[in-house]
Amino acid sequence: MKFEQPLQSATLLKRYKRFLADVVTPNGEEFTLHCANTGAMTGCATPGDTVWYSTSSNAKRKYPHSWELTQTQTDDWICVNTLRANGIIADAIEAGDIPELSEYDEIKREVKYGSENSRIDILLKSNHKVDCYIEVKSVTLLNNGMGYFPDAKTERGQKHLRELTAIAKLGLRAVLFYAVPHTGIMEVTVAKEIDPNYASLLKEACDAGVEILCYRINISEYNLTIGQQLPFISNG
Repeated sequence: MKFEQPLQSATLLKRYKRFLADVVTPNGEEFTLHCANTGAMTGCATPGDTVWYSTSSNAKRKYPHSWELTQTQTDDWICVNTLRANGIIADAIEAGDIPELSEYDEIKREVKYGSENSRIDILLKSNHKVDCYIEVKSVTLLNNGMGYFPDAKTERGQKHLRELTAIAKLGLRAVLFYAVPHTGIMEVTVAKEIDPNYASLLKEACDAGVEILCYRINISEYNLTIGQQLPFISNG
C-alpha cells in the first residue's frame, strides 16, 4: 500500500481523548491531528517521538491531518493507524504474497456474518475450497522483542473469537491474522494478563480449529507492504 503522498513528520507533544494528538513541526508550528487508533497505544505515543502524518484534501474535515506512523526515540517504526491493516493484508492476498491464503478465486471485505452481528474483515471464496473467514488484528504492544495482543481489554476482540470459533465448528476455514506493524516485534503471543477472557477464548478457538497467522508489515514514510512471517508463541 503506497501513501498517496509522502508523509510529513512532526514531534509528538501529547495524545488525548483517544482520537486526538498535539504535535509540533520542525519549523515550530503546533497543531492537532486525528488518531484512528482507539487502543491504549502503549509504547507508541511517547512525547518526543516522531509522528508521521498524512493530510486529507477534504476541506470539511475538522482535523485534516491523520497520524499514520510513529518513529520512536529508540528508532522503532510503528504503524498506529489500525485502519490500514485490512487493506495491506487484502492486497498481499491478491498478489499471492501469503502462501497460506493463496489459490482462492474471490476476495470480499466487510461481509456480514455470525450470530453477534459481526462483519468479517476478509472473506475468501473458491469453487474448490471451503470459504475462508479472516479476522485481522494489529499487534503493536512490545516487550523485549515480544508482541502482545490485545493491549487493553477488548470485548470486540472477544466477540470476534466467538464468531471465528463458530465458523470453524461449521467446517469452514477460520483464520485469526495478526498483522505486526512494529519493527521491534519478533514474535507474537496473547496478553493474558491484560485480558484473561480473550486469552481463554483464543485457546477455545484454536482447539476448535481456528488458525493463527502472524506477518510483519514493512514500514516507511512512502508505503506499507507485507513482510516476513513471524512465530506465534502459545503461553497456555
